[in-house]
Amino acid sequence: MNENDESIEERRHNQWKREEEIANSPFLHGCLGGGVEYPQVPQSPGSWGNNVLPAMAPNEEPQPFLPLLAPSPLMPFLNNHVPHLSGHCPLNFSAAKSMLSTTAIDCWDFYAPFLANVICCPQLEATLLVLIGQTSKDTGSLALDENHIDHCLSDIDQILVGQGASKDLKRICSIQPSNLTESSCPVKDMDEFENIVEPSKLLSACEDIDPVKECCSQACENAILEAASTIAMKNHERSTLHGSHILPQHTTRIDDCKSIVRRWLASQLDPSAAKNVFRGLSNCNVNKVCPLTFPDMKNVTKDCDKGISHPTACCSALRSYVSELQTSFITNLQAVNCAASLALKLKKANITKNVYMLCHITLKDFSLQESGCLLQSLPSDAAFDESSGIVGFQCDLNDNIAAPWPLTAQLPASSCNKTIRIPALPVATSGQSGRNLKKLMILGLVSSLMVLTTVV
Repeated sequence: MNENDESIEERRHNQWKREEEIANSPFLHGCLGGGVEYPQVPQSPGSWGNNVLPAMAPNEEPQPFLPLLAPSPLMPFLNNHVPHLSGHCPLNFSAAKSMLSTTAIDCWDFYAPFLANVICCPQLEATLLVLIGQTSKDTGSLALDENHIDHCLSDIDQILVGQGASKDLKRICSIQPSNLTESSCPVKDMDEFENIVEPSKLLSACEDIDPVKECCSQACENAILEAASTIAMKNHERSTLHGSHILPQHTTRIDDCKSIVRRWLASQLDPSAAKNVFRGLSNCNVNKVCPLTFPDMKNVTKDCDKGISHPTACCSALRSYVSELQTSFITNLQAVNCAASLALKLKKANITKNVYMLCHITLKDFSLQESGCLLQSLPSDAAFDESSGIVGFQCDLNDNIAAPWPLTAQLPASSCNKTIRIPALPVATSGQSGRNLKKLMILGLVSSLMVLTTVV
């Protein structure tokens, strides 16, 4: 073994030792709630009536659980990497420096695909809006010239990857040139935009939104739609963009103009405030639907039909099926929608008995990890601890909250105007915390060593 090989082995050994120390540290076990007992929440959905969401709420606000993700051995080097910029992109990266750093952590390397739907991609899209919005204060344009697109996308990628983000963000988040151009929207000049819309009305509706109330009132979203419809009507008759017979190309034009409106908002707000607005708006859409894809369930229907005469086989098939759905972290509200969506599919397959209760299926079972983690429904970011090199994020529910079985053949109604909350236990028990921590660390270390082997 040569001297270089010994250096690699020594680094690997030190990394394993360091992670073991972190995993067993009193500080982390204190954060994870070791040794604390919490009252059990009734799990029987039979008393929930027609509501999909449980009627009970915890007596105290749940404390978030912070799962910890293993650092790469190269984290200090990745974070100090100097990006090689093209010199041909007009974006003002300095104006969004903090947002770019947050995006790099939210979309960190190995974990970007698992956080994509809830954290990574919404943050990346908000960052692009802020970059163009802040740049427009100097250029007067709310869109980039097509000649700059490739250079700017490359520069953004260089900056984010240099701080530890995934190299595959364009694919993961479906980033297209339209994220930076005006596409089919007929207005991109800032002065022209402000002459057509009512800037004060738009700014008043969106400058400071409540992420909960906005999802119900949609005050800001409606103001954006109104402004987008107004600028989309340039060179077109009003009647062609309103009413029940809107052509597909008109809908696309309005959607493209929404991007212009959001970029204008980003030019009027400081980056931090703009981020809060855009993440709040995005979260309303994220929580509306289940992001999971349901494959064929013939094995479940075969073992769970005929009145479930063989519950062991039924539950084995159902649990195996649900485990295949665990492809990403989802929010608690998304989990409710996913549970309801699957239940309706099962009902259509003539499985009418509450198999969730029979098989002890919980909301956490629809999110990634065997031990379960549901992200909070409000906008959040991942966090990077410089002293330990650990990336983590907050979980809202991490205990056995029973998956609701709807009594009707409809998806759950909006959670707006409801006083009930999803019951949540504060944190995992000490036995769970150590297992979760080490499992995540081992997973992260495997990917980290693969990077180390490739780079060295």
